[in-house]
Amino acid sequence: MSGKKKFKLLDVILSVICVVFVAEAIAPAAAIGNQQFFWWIFLIITFLLPYGLIVSELGTAYADDEGGLYDWVRRAFGDKWGARVSWYYWINFPLWIASLAVLFPSTLGAMAGIELGLVPSLAIELAFIWIIIFISFSRASDAIWIMNVAAVLKVAIALCLGGLGIYFAATSGFASDMAPATFMPSFDMNALAYLSIILFNFLGFEVVATYASDMENPRVQIPKAIIIGGIVIAAIYMAGSFGIGAAIPATELSLDSGIMDAVAIMTGDGSLPLIIVGVVFLLTLFGNMVSWSFGVNFVVVCAAKDRNMPTAFSTETRKSNMPKGVTIANGIIASIVVLLLPVAEAFGIGDFFWVLFSVGVVFLLFSYIPMFPAFLKLRRIDPNRNRLFRVPGSRAVLSVLAWLPVVILVLAAFITIVPLDGSESELAKLPMLITVIAFIILGEVVRIVAGKKRPQAYLGMGKSGEPPARSLPGAEVEEERSQREEHLARN
Repeated sequence: MSGKKKFKLLDVILSVICVVFVAEAIAPAAAIGNQQFFWWIFLIITFLLPYGLIVSELGTAYADDEGGLYDWVRRAFGDKWGARVSWYYWINFPLWIASLAVLFPSTLGAMAGIELGLVPSLAIELAFIWIIIFISFSRASDAIWIMNVAAVLKVAIALCLGGLGIYFAATSGFASDMAPATFMPSFDMNALAYLSIILFNFLGFEVVATYASDMENPRVQIPKAIIIGGIVIAAIYMAGSFGIGAAIPATELSLDSGIMDAVAIMTGDGSLPLIIVGVVFLLTLFGNMVSWSFGVNFVVVCAAKDRNMPTAFSTETRKSNMPKGVTIANGIIASIVVLLLPVAEAFGIGDFFWVLFSVGVVFLLFSYIPMFPAFLKLRRIDPNRNRLFRVPGSRAVLSVLAWLPVVILVLAAFITIVPLDGSESELAKLPMLITVIAFIILGEVVRIVAGKKRPQAYLGMGKSGEPPARSLPGAEVEEERSQREEHLARN
């Protein structure tokens, strides 16, 4: 085991940037307009700060929990809520892969100045999906270089957009109204619908906790990486959004091709900078999916071992002990979704990228809601746990830090998928709402069916004590092999 690669602090920080910073979300965030800068700062204070502090404590206090977010909620509330969190956390991922697959051919078309047909687009989308699946079978520590390169490229895109925006504004003026009043929140429903994207851009720090076994010193590296990574991420998001806003008014911004449209306006169609940004952007999509796949898949494997997800999801590869069943399921579901694109268009669902992306975002928001009350409960029922990092403050302060993000998450999810009036833009949310409800119901069915194979339900640390040790499929395979060889030797 001495030759096993380990994450250094820089690797962990870059992995945070790779996981949390999502280049494809810059355009939807920029669609909020200049008021986005107010919301960035507001949510940094009211959401990112308490979220980062709480994840730092949970991630270091329970550093041995491979399931991260799922394990923390299960420790506090038992299998029922653990199962729900694992389902919400997982189902967003294949939908997210599908949404980025849809984005891939449109970006290639923007670079080449052509519109790809249905068959070439589907071929590219399926190739993107299954390349991600293939890479996901590698160990996280063996794929460090992919995540590090993707993190650097993401920062480069944001800085490039920011730099081009400053140059374009200085030479041609701003495309958007830059009056001071436009930077203040208007509470316009169309703009507020994109607030979930800013929250989405802050999520993912807990994935780093699932890398704990591959870190040199997780108790120190996790909080440092979250603090440093969070500061860098907030800065590069605002730089990228500024660049897009300088070139395109928010009302004319395309949610899927906004980055390419902005660069094309500032540098010209078919220009070398446009091609370079396009290639780099596509490469970051691979890095983003690979980094998230490690965290999401391990969470699902842990839940499957606990019989809170289908047991088929608990299988691992023999060579590297990486998730196999859930990884293949990700590819199958994402492939089915992109193949349904022509059907969606026939039913008048135009922006397929935004529909898929929004549904995935909402489920990701749902998965975080129980984490904050879980933090409070674990403080109460597990007071003697060694916490290298503790969130400072009195009980009242901790309650505010925990419940304020919950309120924000619930409101953001509600505004994103629930029509608030009868306007065309609000009624366009109905496909998202129906899809979310359908997946919630399906998740409850999966939870109940999977739980029937569990000999005894775990009710949380308050009633059942420490969680029982999980069976390790890799170890079981090795044990079966040894027993088989022993049996053959005797006979």
